Amino acid sequence: MPAGHRRDGRPPADYDDPSRLDAQGPISAGIAIDLLHAADPRPVVFVALHGPFGEDGTIQGMLGAAGLVYTGAGVTASALGMDKAVFKRLGRGLGLPVVDWREVTQHRWEAGREAVLADLGAFAEGTGDQRLMIKPARLGSSVGMTLAHAPDEYAPALELAFRYDTLALAERYLPDARDLEVSVVGNDPARIELYGPGEILAGHEFYDYEAKYTPGLSETSPRAEVPDRTRAVIHKIARDAYRGIGAEGFARVDFLLRGDEVYLSEINTIPGFTPISLFPVMCAEGGYDFGGICRRIVELARERHAMAARPPLTPSDLPR
Repeated sequence: MPAGHRRDGRPPADYDDPSRLDAQGPISAGIAIDLLHAADPRPVVFVALHGPFGEDGTIQGMLGAAGLVYTGAGVTASALGMDKAVFKRLGRGLGLPVVDWREVTQHRWEAGREAVLADLGAFAEGTGDQRLMIKPARLGSSVGMTLAHAPDEYAPALELAFRYDTLALAERYLPDARDLEVSVVGNDPARIELYGPGEILAGHEFYDYEAKYTPGLSETSPRAEVPDRTRAVIHKIARDAYRGIGAEGFARVDFLLRGDEVYLSEINTIPGFTPISLFPVMCAEGGYDFGGICRRIVELARERHAMAARPPLTPSDLPR
Protein backbone atom coordinates (compact mmCIF):
# COMPACT_ATOMS: atom_id res chain seq x y z
CA MET A 1 0.00 0.00 0.00
CA PRO A 2 1.42 3.45 -0.91
CA ALA A 3 2.76 5.57 1.95
CA GLY A 4 0.09 7.79 3.46
CA HIS A 5 -2.81 5.68 2.21
CA ARG A 6 -3.38 3.64 5.35
CA ARG A 7 -6.35 4.50 7.55
CA ASP A 8 -4.25 4.56 10.77
CA GLY A 9 -7.00 6.19 12.80
CA ARG A 10 -7.61 8.91 10.22
CA PRO A 11 -11.12 10.38 10.72
CA PRO A 12 -13.67 9.61 7.98
CA ALA A 13 -14.02 13.34 7.19
CA ASP A 14 -10.47 13.33 5.82
CA TYR A 15 -11.67 11.32 2.85
CA ASP A 16 -13.94 14.20 1.81
CA ASP A 17 -10.90 16.46 1.29
CA PRO A 18 -8.25 15.16 -1.14
CA SER A 19 -5.67 17.65 0.15
CA ARG A 20 -5.66 15.88 3.52
CA LEU A 21 -4.64 12.68 1.75
CA ASP A 22 -1.95 14.31 -0.38
CA ALA A 23 -4.13 13.53 -3.40
CA GLN A 24 -5.43 15.44 -6.39
CA GLY A 25 -9.05 16.15 -7.06
CA PRO A 26 -11.77 16.30 -7.69
CA ILE A 27 -10.83 15.84 -11.35
CA SER A 28 -12.65 14.45 -14.37
CA ALA A 29 -12.41 10.79 -15.32
CA GLY A 30 -10.64 11.73 -18.54
CA ILE A 31 -7.94 13.70 -16.74
CA ALA A 32 -7.51 10.93 -14.17
CA ILE A 33 -7.03 8.35 -16.93
CA ASP A 34 -4.54 10.61 -18.73
CA LEU A 35 -2.52 10.89 -15.51
CA LEU A 36 -2.57 7.12 -15.02
CA HIS A 37 -1.55 6.56 -18.63
CA ALA A 38 1.36 8.99 -18.28
CA ALA A 39 2.69 7.38 -15.09
CA ASP A 40 5.92 5.41 -15.36
CA PRO A 41 5.55 2.59 -14.59
CA ARG A 42 1.86 2.47 -15.37
CA PRO A 43 -0.16 1.25 -12.39
CA VAL A 44 -2.79 -1.42 -12.22
CA VAL A 45 -6.09 0.39 -11.66
CA PHE A 46 -8.03 -1.21 -8.82
CA VAL A 47 -11.60 -0.31 -9.68
CA ALA A 48 -13.68 0.23 -6.54
CA LEU A 49 -16.42 2.46 -7.96
CA HIS A 50 -19.95 1.33 -7.18
CA GLY A 51 -23.08 2.07 -9.13
CA PRO A 52 -23.58 3.73 -12.53
CA PHE A 53 -20.38 4.59 -14.45
CA GLY A 54 -18.33 2.54 -11.97
CA GLU A 55 -19.50 -1.04 -12.36
CA ASP A 56 -21.62 -0.87 -15.50
CA GLY A 57 -18.80 -1.04 -18.04
CA THR A 58 -18.32 2.72 -18.48
CA ILE A 59 -15.05 3.19 -16.61
CA GLN A 60 -13.91 -0.25 -17.78
CA GLY A 61 -14.30 0.85 -21.40
CA MET A 62 -12.38 4.07 -20.77
CA LEU A 63 -9.54 2.25 -19.03
CA GLY A 64 -9.39 -0.41 -21.73
CA ALA A 65 -9.31 2.19 -24.50
CA ALA A 66 -6.36 3.83 -22.75
CA GLY A 67 -4.51 0.51 -22.61
CA LEU A 68 -4.52 0.45 -18.81
CA VAL A 69 -4.65 -2.73 -16.72
CA TYR A 70 -7.70 -2.74 -14.46
CA THR A 71 -9.22 -5.19 -12.00
CA GLY A 72 -12.45 -7.08 -12.27
CA ALA A 73 -14.85 -7.78 -15.10
CA GLY A 74 -14.64 -6.30 -18.57
CA VAL A 75 -17.11 -4.05 -20.33
CA THR A 76 -19.72 -6.62 -21.37
CA ALA A 77 -19.75 -8.58 -18.11
CA SER A 78 -19.90 -5.37 -16.07
CA ALA A 79 -22.88 -4.11 -18.06
CA LEU A 80 -24.71 -7.45 -17.83
CA GLY A 81 -24.11 -7.73 -14.11
CA MET A 82 -25.28 -4.20 -13.42
CA ASP A 83 -28.56 -4.48 -15.31
CA LYS A 84 -30.77 -6.62 -13.09
CA ALA A 85 -33.44 -7.04 -15.76
CA VAL A 86 -31.02 -8.27 -18.42
CA PHE A 87 -29.23 -10.46 -15.90
CA LYS A 88 -32.49 -12.11 -14.84
CA ARG A 89 -33.46 -12.69 -18.47
CA LEU A 90 -30.06 -14.23 -19.13
CA GLY A 91 -30.26 -16.36 -16.00
CA ARG A 92 -33.68 -17.68 -16.94
CA GLY A 93 -32.46 -18.36 -20.47
CA LEU A 94 -29.62 -20.45 -19.02
CA GLY A 95 -32.09 -22.42 -16.95
CA LEU A 96 -31.01 -20.88 -13.64
CA PRO A 97 -33.62 -20.39 -10.90
CA VAL A 98 -34.55 -16.72 -10.58
CA VAL A 99 -37.40 -15.10 -8.69
CA ASP A 100 -40.37 -14.16 -10.90
CA TRP A 101 -40.50 -10.49 -11.80
CA ARG A 102 -42.15 -7.82 -13.91
CA GLU A 103 -40.46 -4.87 -15.59
CA VAL A 104 -41.96 -1.38 -15.72
CA THR A 105 -40.50 1.41 -17.85
CA GLN A 106 -40.91 5.00 -16.80
CA HIS A 107 -42.61 5.76 -20.14
CA ARG A 108 -45.20 3.06 -19.53
CA TRP A 109 -45.76 4.26 -15.98
CA GLU A 110 -46.34 7.85 -17.04
CA ALA A 111 -48.61 6.79 -19.92
CA GLY A 112 -50.94 4.61 -17.85
CA ARG A 113 -50.41 4.26 -14.12
CA GLU A 114 -53.71 2.50 -13.44
CA ALA A 115 -52.91 -0.16 -16.03
CA VAL A 116 -49.47 -0.74 -14.53
CA LEU A 117 -50.88 -1.02 -11.02
CA ALA A 118 -53.55 -3.45 -12.24
CA ASP A 119 -50.85 -5.60 -13.88
CA LEU A 120 -48.74 -5.61 -10.73
CA GLY A 121 -51.78 -6.44 -8.62
CA ALA A 122 -52.58 -9.42 -10.84
CA PHE A 123 -48.94 -10.52 -10.77
CA ALA A 124 -48.80 -10.36 -6.96
CA GLU A 125 -52.11 -12.18 -6.66
CA GLY A 126 -50.72 -14.95 -8.82
CA THR A 127 -47.78 -15.38 -6.42
CA GLY A 128 -50.12 -15.71 -3.43
CA ASP A 129 -48.59 -12.71 -1.63
CA GLN A 130 -49.39 -9.01 -2.11
CA ARG A 131 -45.86 -8.00 -1.17
CA LEU A 132 -43.46 -7.02 -3.95
CA MET A 133 -39.81 -5.97 -3.93
CA ILE A 134 -39.63 -2.89 -6.17
CA LYS A 135 -36.26 -1.50 -7.21
CA PRO A 136 -34.38 0.40 -9.92
CA ALA A 137 -33.00 -1.99 -12.54
CA ARG A 138 -29.51 -0.51 -12.78
CA LEU A 139 -28.39 0.55 -9.33
CA GLY A 140 -26.91 -1.08 -6.24
CA SER A 141 -26.64 -1.00 -2.46
CA SER A 142 -30.45 -1.24 -2.21
CA VAL A 143 -30.74 2.45 -3.17
CA GLY A 144 -34.28 3.22 -4.33
CA MET A 145 -35.48 -0.22 -3.25
CA THR A 146 -38.79 -0.74 -1.41
CA LEU A 147 -40.62 -3.69 0.09
CA ALA A 148 -44.18 -2.78 -0.89
CA HIS A 149 -46.52 -4.59 1.48
CA ALA A 150 -49.81 -3.96 -0.32
CA PRO A 151 -51.14 -2.53 -3.61
CA ASP A 152 -51.47 0.97 -2.17
CA GLU A 153 -47.67 0.99 -1.69
CA TYR A 154 -46.80 0.03 -5.27
CA ALA A 155 -47.11 3.54 -6.72
CA PRO A 156 -44.87 5.27 -4.14
CA ALA A 157 -42.33 2.46 -4.52
CA LEU A 158 -42.27 2.90 -8.31
CA GLU A 159 -41.97 6.68 -7.97
CA LEU A 160 -38.94 6.17 -5.73
CA ALA A 161 -37.35 3.70 -8.14
CA PHE A 162 -37.86 6.11 -11.05
CA ARG A 163 -35.92 8.78 -9.20
CA TYR A 164 -32.84 6.66 -9.94
CA ASP A 165 -33.58 4.83 -13.19
CA THR A 166 -35.97 4.68 -16.14
CA LEU A 167 -36.62 0.97 -15.60
CA ALA A 168 -37.99 -0.62 -12.43
CA LEU A 169 -38.31 -4.24 -11.39
CA ALA A 170 -41.13 -5.65 -9.29
CA GLU A 171 -40.13 -9.03 -7.88
CA ARG A 172 -42.16 -11.70 -6.17
CA TYR A 173 -41.57 -11.57 -2.42
CA LEU A 174 -40.14 -14.67 -0.74
CA PRO A 175 -41.14 -14.64 2.94
CA ASP A 176 -38.63 -16.10 5.37
CA ALA A 177 -35.95 -16.41 2.68
CA ARG A 178 -32.31 -16.33 3.78
CA ASP A 179 -29.78 -13.99 2.14
CA LEU A 180 -26.70 -15.94 1.06
CA GLU A 181 -23.59 -14.86 -0.84
CA VAL A 182 -20.75 -16.63 -2.64
CA SER A 183 -17.30 -15.22 -3.48
CA VAL A 184 -15.94 -16.09 -6.92
CA VAL A 185 -12.30 -15.54 -7.94
CA GLY A 186 -10.61 -16.26 -11.26
CA ASN A 187 -10.41 -15.65 -15.00
CA ASP A 188 -10.58 -19.11 -16.53
CA PRO A 189 -14.11 -20.53 -16.03
CA ALA A 190 -12.60 -24.01 -15.68
CA ARG A 191 -10.41 -22.94 -12.76
CA ILE A 192 -12.43 -20.39 -10.82
CA GLU A 193 -12.46 -20.51 -7.03
CA LEU A 194 -15.74 -20.43 -5.10
CA TYR A 195 -16.04 -19.65 -1.38
CA GLY A 196 -19.03 -19.62 0.91
CA PRO A 197 -21.91 -19.32 1.02
CA GLY A 198 -21.93 -16.77 3.76
CA GLU A 199 -25.12 -15.39 5.23
CA ILE A 200 -26.54 -11.93 5.89
CA LEU A 201 -28.78 -11.42 8.91
CA ALA A 202 -30.36 -8.07 8.09
CA GLY A 203 -31.09 -5.63 10.88
CA HIS A 204 -34.17 -4.36 9.05
CA GLU A 205 -37.11 -6.05 7.37
CA PHE A 206 -34.87 -6.48 4.33
CA TYR A 207 -31.22 -5.71 3.60
CA ASP A 208 -31.72 -2.04 2.75
CA TYR A 209 -29.07 0.69 2.48
CA GLU A 210 -29.08 1.54 6.18
CA ALA A 211 -28.92 -2.13 7.16
CA LYS A 212 -25.91 -2.57 4.86
CA TYR A 213 -23.84 0.38 5.98
CA THR A 214 -24.73 1.08 9.62
CA PRO A 215 -22.10 -0.60 11.80
CA GLY A 216 -23.62 -3.17 14.12
CA LEU A 217 -27.12 -3.05 12.63
CA SER A 218 -26.80 -6.25 10.59
CA GLU A 219 -24.84 -9.43 11.22
CA THR A 220 -22.91 -11.60 8.82
CA SER A 221 -21.59 -15.13 8.92
CA PRO A 222 -18.86 -16.26 6.53
CA ARG A 223 -20.12 -19.84 6.71
CA ALA A 224 -23.86 -20.35 6.36
CA GLU A 225 -25.35 -23.45 7.95
CA VAL A 226 -26.67 -25.28 4.89
CA PRO A 227 -26.62 -28.96 3.84
CA ASP A 228 -23.69 -30.05 1.69
CA ARG A 229 -26.04 -30.72 -1.22
CA THR A 230 -27.46 -27.19 -1.03
CA ARG A 231 -23.95 -25.77 -0.89
CA ALA A 232 -23.02 -27.73 -4.02
CA VAL A 233 -26.12 -26.47 -5.85
CA ILE A 234 -25.35 -22.88 -4.87
CA HIS A 235 -21.76 -23.22 -6.07
CA LYS A 236 -22.89 -24.65 -9.40
CA ILE A 237 -25.35 -21.81 -9.97
CA ALA A 238 -22.70 -19.24 -8.98
CA ARG A 239 -20.25 -20.77 -11.44
CA ASP A 240 -22.86 -20.81 -14.20
CA ALA A 241 -23.85 -17.18 -13.56
CA TYR A 242 -20.20 -16.05 -13.51
CA ARG A 243 -19.48 -17.89 -16.76
CA GLY A 244 -22.79 -16.79 -18.25
CA ILE A 245 -21.96 -13.09 -18.22
CA GLY A 246 -18.27 -13.66 -18.99
CA ALA A 247 -17.06 -12.32 -15.64
CA GLU A 248 -13.34 -12.21 -14.87
CA GLY A 249 -11.24 -11.34 -11.85
CA PHE A 250 -13.74 -11.59 -9.03
CA ALA A 251 -17.40 -11.18 -8.16
CA ARG A 252 -19.99 -11.87 -5.49
CA VAL A 253 -23.07 -13.88 -6.39
CA ASP A 254 -26.15 -13.39 -4.21
CA PHE A 255 -28.86 -15.94 -3.48
CA LEU A 256 -32.18 -16.32 -1.71
CA LEU A 257 -32.76 -19.63 0.07
CA ARG A 258 -36.21 -20.63 1.29
CA GLY A 259 -36.33 -24.11 2.71
CA ASP A 260 -34.51 -26.16 0.12
CA GLU A 261 -35.42 -23.80 -2.75
CA VAL A 262 -32.40 -21.89 -4.11
CA TYR A 263 -32.89 -18.72 -6.17
CA LEU A 264 -30.21 -16.72 -7.96
CA SER A 265 -30.67 -13.07 -6.96
CA GLU A 266 -27.92 -11.08 -8.68
CA ILE A 267 -24.21 -10.83 -9.38
CA ASN A 268 -22.04 -7.98 -8.16
CA THR A 269 -18.90 -7.53 -10.25
CA ILE A 270 -17.43 -5.05 -7.77
CA PRO A 271 -18.36 -6.43 -4.36
CA GLY A 272 -17.90 -4.39 -1.23
CA PHE A 273 -14.79 -4.41 0.92
CA THR A 274 -16.30 -2.69 3.98
CA PRO A 275 -15.82 -4.11 7.51
CA ILE A 276 -19.08 -6.10 7.21
CA SER A 277 -18.59 -7.20 3.58
CA LEU A 278 -18.50 -10.94 3.15
CA PHE A 279 -16.53 -11.16 -0.10
CA PRO A 280 -13.00 -10.83 1.36
CA VAL A 281 -13.90 -12.73 4.53
CA MET A 282 -15.24 -15.77 2.67
CA CYS A 283 -12.03 -15.91 0.64
CA ALA A 284 -10.24 -16.93 3.84
CA GLU A 285 -11.41 -20.46 2.92
CA GLY A 286 -8.76 -20.34 0.22
CA GLY A 287 -6.06 -19.09 2.55
CA TYR A 288 -6.39 -15.44 1.58
CA ASP A 289 -6.13 -12.65 4.11
CA PHE A 290 -7.36 -9.18 3.10
CA GLY A 291 -4.07 -8.18 1.50
CA GLY A 292 -3.77 -11.58 -0.14
CA ILE A 293 -7.09 -11.43 -1.94
CA CYS A 294 -6.32 -7.89 -3.12
CA ARG A 295 -3.00 -9.10 -4.54
CA ARG A 296 -4.72 -12.04 -6.23
CA ILE A 297 -7.21 -9.70 -7.88
CA VAL A 298 -4.34 -7.58 -9.20
CA GLU A 299 -2.56 -10.71 -10.49
CA LEU A 300 -5.70 -11.74 -12.34
CA ALA A 301 -5.97 -8.28 -13.89
CA ARG A 302 -2.40 -8.53 -15.19
CA GLU A 303 -3.07 -12.04 -16.49
CA ARG A 304 -6.15 -10.96 -18.42
CA HIS A 305 -4.39 -7.92 -19.85
CA ALA A 306 -1.48 -10.04 -21.03
CA MET A 307 -3.87 -12.40 -22.81
CA ALA A 308 -5.67 -9.50 -24.48
CA ALA A 309 -2.36 -7.96 -25.58
CA ARG A 310 -1.46 -10.87 -27.86
CA PRO A 311 -0.79 -9.84 -31.47
CA PRO A 312 -3.88 -10.01 -33.69
CA LEU A 313 -4.29 -12.89 -36.12
CA THR A 314 -3.07 -12.43 -39.66
CA PRO A 315 -4.50 -14.18 -42.75
CA SER A 316 -1.66 -16.69 -42.61
CA ASP A 317 -2.76 -17.75 -39.10
CA LEU A 318 -6.23 -18.78 -40.27
CA PRO A 319 -7.00 -22.41 -41.14
CA ARG A 320 -7.13 -23.26 -44.82
